[in-house]
Amino acid sequence: MSEELIYEVKGHIAYLTLNRPKALNSISHELDLELAVRWKEIDENPDIWVAVLGAAGDRAFCAGADISGGTEADASRLALGGGLTGIGGPLYKLRKPLVAAVHGYALGGGFELAMCADIIVAADDTKFGLPETKAGIIGECGVVHRAIRQLPHRIALALILTGERLGAEDALRFGLVNQVVRLDELGSAATAWAEKLCAASPLAVQAAKDAVLSRRDMPLDIALSTKYELIEAYANSKDVREGRAAFEEKRLPAWTGS
Repeated sequence: MSEELIYEVKGHIAYLTLNRPKALNSISHELDLELAVRWKEIDENPDIWVAVLGAAGDRAFCAGADISGGTEADASRLALGGGLTGIGGPLYKLRKPLVAAVHGYALGGGFELAMCADIIVAADDTKFGLPETKAGIIGECGVVHRAIRQLPHRIALALILTGERLGAEDALRFGLVNQVVRLDELGSAATAWAEKLCAASPLAVQAAKDAVLSRRDMPLDIALSTKYELIEAYANSKDVREGRAAFEEKRLPAWTGS
């Protein structure tokens, strides 16, 4: 694997760090491929319960796709144009919960990558933006479709149509992010969220995420009448029995993810 992505696992938490600070952590062809591999690895490893995505340097989380490499850079788009985002390729839905630790510029596809997370912690210097129309370009960018679903209608349209940026405090006010912290607190705040997620049954968390997101755009009566495979499977898991035992014995549960 390249040095463009730092990947490490600590306990039940996988940490991914975009490591192209001189290029504002834009997604190169190599980084794109490696991210796609790591998402699948996280999902397939039962010992990983949560993923945290951050970025190196102090200027940017991610400035989107790196277009400096010409046609080769456009060849895969597994992370930005497939992978988690689904534009230009199949949408990969990460089963494990994802926390994004965002700082500095989160622009275009970088904004989209942040919105793929389940929890977003933003440094107070964060600027979310969709610069495409200001630069006179627009493509099949998934970021506009996510923005209109995750922000109030007119706030999203203003960002999309004008190319103006949204600061961290406004992002918190509009419900886009969960927490705003100082830049020097960003890593510890993201880890704290990951640890909160690890305190819950990992299989229950995954089942809940699947149920919520798979029927988010469906009418309520359909969502209520659906049987969810992961929830059904969880009913027979060891963690269900452990949760009941811990409640009866008045102790913290010791989850195994099985």
